Amino acid sequence: MELSQNARIILNKRYLKKDEGGNIIETPEDMFRRVANVIASVERRYKTDETAWADEFYRMMTGLEFLPNSPTLLNAGRERGLLSSCFVLPVEDSIEGISCALVKAMTIHKFGGGTGFSFGHIRPEGDLVSGNLSSAGGPVKLIKVFSEATNYIRQAGVRCGCNSASLPVNHPDILKFIQAKRDGSASANFATNIEITDDFVDRVRHGKYCQLINPRNGVVTGEIPARVIMDSIAEGAWETGDPGIMFIDRINDSNPTPQLGNFETTDPCGGQLLVPFESATLGTINLSLMVSEDSEKPSIDYLRLGDVIPKAVRFLDNVLDVNLYPLGDVEKASRATRKIGLGLMGFAELLIKLGIRYDSDQALEIADELMWFVRTKTYEASENLARERGTFPAFTGSVFDRQDGHPMRHASCLTFTNTGTTSILANTSCGIHPIYAMVMVRNILDGERLLDINQAFEQIAKKFGFFNSKLVEELLSGVSPVNCQRIPEPFRQLFVTARDIDPEWCIRMQAVFQRHIDNAISQTVNFPKSATVEDIKSMFLKAYDLGLKGVTAYRDTSRDAQVLCTGPECVEVAQRYFQSNGMVEAV
Repeated sequence: MELSQNARIILNKRYLKKDEGGNIIETPEDMFRRVANVIASVERRYKTDETAWADEFYRMMTGLEFLPNSPTLLNAGRERGLLSSCFVLPVEDSIEGISCALVKAMTIHKFGGGTGFSFGHIRPEGDLVSGNLSSAGGPVKLIKVFSEATNYIRQAGVRCGCNSASLPVNHPDILKFIQAKRDGSASANFATNIEITDDFVDRVRHGKYCQLINPRNGVVTGEIPARVIMDSIAEGAWETGDPGIMFIDRINDSNPTPQLGNFETTDPCGGQLLVPFESATLGTINLSLMVSEDSEKPSIDYLRLGDVIPKAVRFLDNVLDVNLYPLGDVEKASRATRKIGLGLMGFAELLIKLGIRYDSDQALEIADELMWFVRTKTYEASENLARERGTFPAFTGSVFDRQDGHPMRHASCLTFTNTGTTSILANTSCGIHPIYAMVMVRNILDGERLLDINQAFEQIAKKFGFFNSKLVEELLSGVSPVNCQRIPEPFRQLFVTARDIDPEWCIRMQAVFQRHIDNAISQTVNFPKSATVEDIKSMFLKAYDLGLKGVTAYRDTSRDAQVLCTGPECVEVAQRYFQSNGMVEAV
């Protein structure tokens, strides 16, 4: 296997089996064989060749063409056995309902999953409860309760839990909720989102008021200018990166199983749309490997991509059958719709290998062409599995249940998450995001700092003879490749990074992908430190106009601790890297 140094560090710390003394007792190859064998064991049920599929799944993963979500790598073939990564749990407006949701969330985190909640049914702070004898704590205080409880349990004993909470924009506590990250009511492991309606956007644009409605009894408790709420959302995002926004009406317009109820929120990553108790199993195809260089001009290797897609869909379908769900409600809901989330990573690297700048019309055209192909092949694969194994149980009444419809094995198929850890394992760029920096430091793994040199950049720089330690140090100090004199002029514009790209290009790119995706896209739009609140507000409204289902903004250095960073303080990490790898002045 061609694993990067960072991938091996991640695998050693998080994924590989350890004995009671903490000693690693399996290799990366052992791990992928363990996962492949467990997932392929489902083939017995359908009287197909288990051994052949185990070998095929193993080849896909060890070749880094496709990787499943972290719980599958962690738990397949092990005692806990939970293979799904994301869940949505309902939170009812009662002590019993809140306690029940909390216990279920802690159970899911114990087994390695993350949880998303809507607090839209919770009465506002100060509202009457228990026969007028006391007053309610409200949604904001619940964030802290859920945050402390789930962070107490490390996911599958490996990492802190991941949560998200959302609130309807017309909730009486909406301004307090927006402020939750700014005043410390929500921890770093608890993302917040606002459920925005079409009507609210219209009120913002026409200077109208928004009524605030108590969810306990439907009574209007007051009204506030919609622009005040929108400005507060943008201010929060400018200062801390939270909250994000969800266009909830648009999300429900694409609900594949409306007979089962409406979507109220998403998974913690913001990409998977789930009704209460549903879960989804995610997996990602590595686009950086889908490049053909057989001719003079590199092109997308659609033959290879078309071969991987149905195998990846089959892998994820098998996961649904072999999964050991921690809760009966979750198992019932998940098996009813059989939702999977096939996504992509390495798109920015694909563009580099094709010689195309990320923020260009040509890149948008490539994205549209690519996603038409991916959607077509993914739906074909789900339809073929439905003919082979049967449709998802909740098919009757779904959007596919029509006279001219096709059988489908899965209620939804495509989900784009941020693929943070998965992209490290595959040594490629994250999701469909532009590359944050060609050379950067990752602050992860309980304070460990890893030097990350983009492999596409490194390959080209070595091929044309300009890769050396001075270049790495200069880029790591914060100099953009666009302005770096050590990079030959023809390549500078190709190595454009997130901090060089106007945020509108990120929104336009996300919109192209969204047109072909049945779920949503977990996408953070990066802004420079100099960005204004108005810049972020404008981006949110532009995202609505372009048809997105949700978006998050992050202004550079707006948090004390960033996962990805550059700057003079990072250079020492590079120097340690040079020493450990015997890197000389010119490679």
